[in-house]
This record gives sequence, C-alpha cells and structure tokens, in this order.
Amino acid sequence: MTKDPIIQLPDGYLNRTPMFQFILLSLLFPLWAVAASLNDILIAQFKHVFELSDFASALVQSAFYGGYFLVAIPASLVIKKTTYKFGIMTGLVFYIIGCTLFYPASNMATYTMFLFAIFAIAIGLGFLETAANTYSAMIGPRQYGTLRLNISQTFYPIGAVSGILLGKYLVFQEGESLEKQMASMTPAEAHAFGLEMLQHTLEPYKYIIFVLVGILILFAVTKFPACKPEQKDTKKVDVLAAVKHLGGNRRFRKGILAQFLYVGMQVTVWSFTIRLALELNPDLNERVASNFMLYSFIAFFVGKFVANFLMARFSPAKVIVAYAIIGTAVLAYASFVPNMTAVYAAVAVSMLFGPCWATIYAETLEVVKEKKYTEIAGAVLVMSIVGGAFIPALQGLASDWFGSLQLSFLVPMLCFAAVGVHFFGKMKDSSAVVTEDEKKIAQ
Repeated sequence: MTKDPIIQLPDGYLNRTPMFQFILLSLLFPLWAVAASLNDILIAQFKHVFELSDFASALVQSAFYGGYFLVAIPASLVIKKTTYKFGIMTGLVFYIIGCTLFYPASNMATYTMFLFAIFAIAIGLGFLETAANTYSAMIGPRQYGTLRLNISQTFYPIGAVSGILLGKYLVFQEGESLEKQMASMTPAEAHAFGLEMLQHTLEPYKYIIFVLVGILILFAVTKFPACKPEQKDTKKVDVLAAVKHLGGNRRFRKGILAQFLYVGMQVTVWSFTIRLALELNPDLNERVASNFMLYSFIAFFVGKFVANFLMARFSPAKVIVAYAIIGTAVLAYASFVPNMTAVYAAVAVSMLFGPCWATIYAETLEVVKEKKYTEIAGAVLVMSIVGGAFIPALQGLASDWFGSLQLSFLVPMLCFAAVGVHFFGKMKDSSAVVTEDEKKIAQ
C-alpha cells in the first residue's frame, strides 16, 4: 500500500510529515544544545583562569545569546527570500567558522577572543534556530505543530549531555579544583598553568567541527519541502511594518516576554549549577561537579517525555502552570537550604523546564494570524532568547551583591513564577472563550 503523496497546503503546512526530513531536522536541536552546555563548562573554567567576578564570567552567556538576538531578524529575511533549508545550511557554515575560531582564541589566551569565538558560534545558531524551530512546527499537519516541535526539542538533552561529557573529560582535568591549585602557585606559575588549561578548551570544538560537516553534507543532498504559505499579496514584507504589527498583538507580546524569562531562567540555572556545587562543597573539583550538569540534562530529557505524555491529556497551559508552581518552590529550596541538597534541587528543577520553550514558541507563533509575518514572528521569538544574555548576568550581579551564589538563585525562581502567571492567564482566556462559545450554542 503506497502512502499519499506529500502535499503542501495553502497555509504552508503539509498533509503529512516526511519522516526522514523531520528526523534530520530534529538532529539539529542537539547541535545547538552541545554549544550551549559547553558554555556552562567554560564559565567554570574561565572564572578562575581569568580571575573573573560572577558577573564577568556570566558574559559568556551574554556573548552567546546576544549573537542570537542580533542575527535573528537578518536570518529571517534570508529564510523568507530563500528557503528554510538554505537558512539551516548557512547556520551550519557559521557554526563551523565559530568553532574554528577557538584555535586562535586558545593561542591568544585572552577572554575577549574567547567571547568573540562564542559570539561567532551564536550567529550560526541564530540561523539554525530561526529556521529549525519554525520549520519543525510547519513540516506536517497544522494540528500537530506544537507536538512536532516538542518532539524535536526532545533531542535537545542528547546534545546537552554530550556537551557536558566533552567538557568533563576534555576541558576539566583530574586533581583539586582550579581555585585550590592556583591558590598555592606564584603569579608566574599561575599564569603558565592558566595557559595550559586554556589549551584544553579547544578540544571539544575539534570533534564538533567533524559532526557539523557531516550534517551539512546530509542537508545539501536531501530534498526538503518549502513549507511557505501562499502569498496573495506578492509585495515584499516590510520588516518595520511587520514588527509594528506584531508589537500591536497583545498575546504575541506576552508570549515574547514569557519566552525571554523562560530562556533566561533555564540558562542561568544551568550556568551556575557547577559553581553552586563547588561553593557548597569545596572538596569537589570541576570534573566531579560537572556530574550535576549531567544529572540536570538527564532530568530535562525525562521531563520532556513526561510533559509530552501530560500534554496529550491536558492543555499545555495547565501542565506548565503546575510545573511552574512546583519549580518555583524547588528553586526557593535551592536558594535557602545551606547544604548539598540545594544542588540536587537545582538539578531537579530541570525536569520542569522540558515543555516550556517549545510550547511558548508554537503557541505564540499561532496567535499571528497574518501568515505573511510568520518568518518575522519566528525571528522575534528567537530574539527573545536574549533573555539568556541578561538573566545570567543579572544573577551574577545578584551573587556579587549578596556575596552568596546560592541566594542569587532567587532570580530564576522569580522568572519561573512569572512564566506560571503567563500560562495561568492563558488558561483563563481559554476558559472565557469556551464559556462564550457555550452561550452562543445555547442561544
């Protein structure tokens, strides 16, 4: 029995999902997860090698997510003029260039050069995410758009775990923590030791380059559907007009804010989990402390499957409100309980992050009724990733101000509470719509 041919509908969605292309598309999600989780390793490494404050060490995330912010709109314009496939391939090329820049960065041994290499990687990832998130939602029947994106996002923790393992065994070394080792050295010895440690930061990116080249070749030889809505009006979409239109959409604005806070919350918890373990137990070294990030990403992976199961039975808004209530309580525990159980709380909250990004993204994209603005709306949603640049820096400032990294976990706690409030509002809006429909039926 032959399957029906794949047909693109007028709204850009397909009558059925091409499975090979969808799987290949989903394999992009762990690629940016690897880069993001390696940042958590770099923060712990750079903190002592460059003798940075918590705020300065968080600039790794500012460079990374700032790159996303700056490239999202240009990426969306490229995708709109060409195809999602071209946008993905462009992102892969920039990603490869960014990884290659770690060679001169490790030799120059300046914090600024490392930030520049991270920023270059982020430009590539900005293209990848702008294309892949929207494409994953579009590449199949409309009613399963949110589910498809959640399935693609399920691949994310695989990359995140891989990044931590690469960092654990290739960047971090055996022995006492860097802080303890460098404390007993003369300035000249500490400088030489720091240069040696920086050479190790290059190692993971060597392997990533080979994987990226392989994925790039697969995309180059595979045919992908366009998934572009039919345009009755063939005039070019003015970016400023599109942004003005989207800015006038109250539900879209709320979705952007929720995504900003969610990404910032997730990034900042993961950025400082290793440091929290080192602060609460000075006998640990970085390699052992990185195990807590492995546990976090495993929890995140499990949480995604649980969320997919729950969202097949309950509305996504109800699921995330419940997750936010529990998550806020868990982060409060991580902020105030002065022993290693606080680290396990920081790990456990990752299980509750699972459904947030994909659900906020897909549902916020859905409130854009003018489909000619789809690519721009997707780009603006990717731009909200800039929360990952601001919130970790804010937590770093809070840590320096409180003199306690642990107390600074109040920052992501407040973010999770705000995400819960957003989805509680969506629950109320949905209830109001249902009530109004029931009244119309009764009349």
